[in-house]
Amino acid sequence: MNTRTNLLDFDLDGLAAFCEQLGEKRFRATQLFRWIHQRGASDFSAMSDLAKSLREKLPGIAEVRALPVAAEHVSADGTIKWLFDVGGGDAVETVFIPEDDRGTLCISSQAGCAVNCRFCSTGHQGFSRNLTTAEITAQLWYAEHALRKRLGTTERVISNVVMMGMGEPLQNYSALVPALRTMLDDHAYGMSRRRVTVSTSGVVPMMDRLSQDCPVALAVSLHAPIDALRDNLVPLNRKYPIAELLEACRRYLAFAPRDFITFEYCMLDGVNDLPEHADRLAELVKGQGGSPGVSCKFNLIPFNPFPASGLKRSPRERVTAFAQRLSDAGIVTTVRKTRGDDIDAACGQLAGDVKDRTHVMKRIARQRSTPLVPVAAQGES
Repeated sequence: MNTRTNLLDFDLDGLAAFCEQLGEKRFRATQLFRWIHQRGASDFSAMSDLAKSLREKLPGIAEVRALPVAAEHVSADGTIKWLFDVGGGDAVETVFIPEDDRGTLCISSQAGCAVNCRFCSTGHQGFSRNLTTAEITAQLWYAEHALRKRLGTTERVISNVVMMGMGEPLQNYSALVPALRTMLDDHAYGMSRRRVTVSTSGVVPMMDRLSQDCPVALAVSLHAPIDALRDNLVPLNRKYPIAELLEACRRYLAFAPRDFITFEYCMLDGVNDLPEHADRLAELVKGQGGSPGVSCKFNLIPFNPFPASGLKRSPRERVTAFAQRLSDAGIVTTVRKTRGDDIDAACGQLAGDVKDRTHVMKRIARQRSTPLVPVAAQGES
């Protein structure tokens, strides 16, 4: 059994505490942190500015352990998807999206997902377990340094991280926050808080905690303008309905590195894509009945179909009309460009390989037996 400590499990404060237990001062932890994250080093003997005694001590008690790569797929558009083996029969997916002005890495936080959003193939696979901090950070560590070698550069390749892979990040809070702090640390990846985004389906108490502990950019999976519909699409809504979610968004904005929340909205044919839905969304975020609005932008996501969902993608012209209706209401609105769909790396397609512990198929059967609310019967949220 491997009893060595994986140093990818620590942010800088955690690594400093580890080093202090070895009788080392904090500056040694900073040196070690730079070697691991800025240079991608895993061989302690190569870390030339560490004290020789520490270099000799570390191999017996610590390691920098990457995740084994089970598969790699490259899309025609340059998107890369890695399948990482996290042990126990579980594997998670990580996606790199290259663009002219940025390189974005989409990172997983759980093996599977327990939220079970109706339009997401990850949720249909069920839930196995939370990832550790090391398993979250290792996705960035591997991707960044593998890409540098591939491109023959020492410059940073990944400029943006989005916690939008497999899982609900805020349901793995204790492992998430140290990983975020490593991403932001100038001695590691030095990312701006504006360029690290946590996507959540609306875990309200953890949104409040994140605003205090590590405020980064926030994306909220909204997908419906009223509770009756969102209850079916995003079951977490039954616990934290739309009004509570919007209040949490307003609170988050007091600490946010951006002055807006991004609302993600998956466009589903005949379900949530009608003019009435756009109008109600505008009413929600602009404020009504004396309630304040929410500074936001909408990101409309073309649905990526999979057989178990029972749903279809909205026609392009309806997506365009929906976006225009929101824009006409004064709301910044974009339509996400689909990337990597030929390798199942697009939004909502990440499925990995997990051992479900949640009896997801029974829950899906119950969910699909509940009809989606027709527009004429929807009423107010």
